[in-house]
Amino acid sequence: MKSEKRFQFWKVFWVVLALYLVMMILGLLAIYMSPQAKPINWSKKLTFPYILEHVYSLAFGVLYYYVTLNGFYQRYLQRKSFFSFLKYCVLIVLALIANFVLGYYISTERMERDKMGTGMLVFSYAFVTFFYLAISLVFAYFVYLRDERKQRKILEEQKMQLEYEKSQANFNFLKAQINPHFLHNTLNFLYAKALPLSEELSEGILTLSDIMRYALSQGNTRDGKALLKDEVEHVRNVIKINQLRYSNKLNVRFDVEGIMNGAEIIPFVLITIVENAFKHGDFKSEEHPITILLRVGRNGIFFSCSNRKKSGPKELSTGIGLENIRKRLELAYDDKFRFDVKEDAVTYTTELTIYQL
Repeated sequence: MKSEKRFQFWKVFWVVLALYLVMMILGLLAIYMSPQAKPINWSKKLTFPYILEHVYSLAFGVLYYYVTLNGFYQRYLQRKSFFSFLKYCVLIVLALIANFVLGYYISTERMERDKMGTGMLVFSYAFVTFFYLAISLVFAYFVYLRDERKQRKILEEQKMQLEYEKSQANFNFLKAQINPHFLHNTLNFLYAKALPLSEELSEGILTLSDIMRYALSQGNTRDGKALLKDEVEHVRNVIKINQLRYSNKLNVRFDVEGIMNGAEIIPFVLITIVENAFKHGDFKSEEHPITILLRVGRNGIFFSCSNRKKSGPKELSTGIGLENIRKRLELAYDDKFRFDVKEDAVTYTTELTIYQL
């Protein structure tokens, strides 16, 4: 089974033809603009040998680049065989020598070439041979590198897709082990029992119920996204339950600007960033609270979370959570997002911009 050519014949033909015409036009312009220029006698120029010479040059150029580009690409760059590369170069040099010999005998300017002398003629042919080889190899190499990058990107996307599907399968399996109705009914029962005893405890149970309801409801949509307003509410609930956990001593400022309407986002991205700030940040400083900002625009959002670093012993951070966010963003938004982490000795800031929701 023959492999498909990387460089299609007609594409090579049109490119070589365009370059050939450009070179001819530039040559004519150089002649006309020269101070010693003489009018060109087109009746003597447009003869059968002259036309044959240019048709031959064009045909050889097209065939040469079609064969060599595909040859270098498939025989050497894909196979990584240096011996095959040398053998191919020898064959190309022989073909170029044969072309120069044939071109010499059909040339309409043979007398002018004879005046150059044998040494100069051989040198010029050797230089042109090297030039032909270099162009083919360099161009094929750059196309190969571009194709390699594309292939790596496709493989990375496929890998991320598999990881996402695996995580979804694990998540769905976990959900299958939990009866949501039983869980909600139990939490509602605990809320009712706790209400006469402690308003704070009952409020915590109700908030936990909302958090669990949101977490278990995700992954059921066709595109795997959640309403932005629901994600924001989830962030508020997590902040709220952490306030209860630390006796309302958390110093957190959460501002939302803009109108969310029906905007959607992949779930658990914003909350992962916020939880990272809770885990590693100093949230008890009144002078330096955790600052969270969500700015919603017409087609995108900007989200930032900044916290002062904890002093003293720090929890070990693997960075897996933020790296997973980046992978999920790449899978969902391709290159239509920007995710930056900025830090210095005192402050840690995470910024997310999604250009198109």
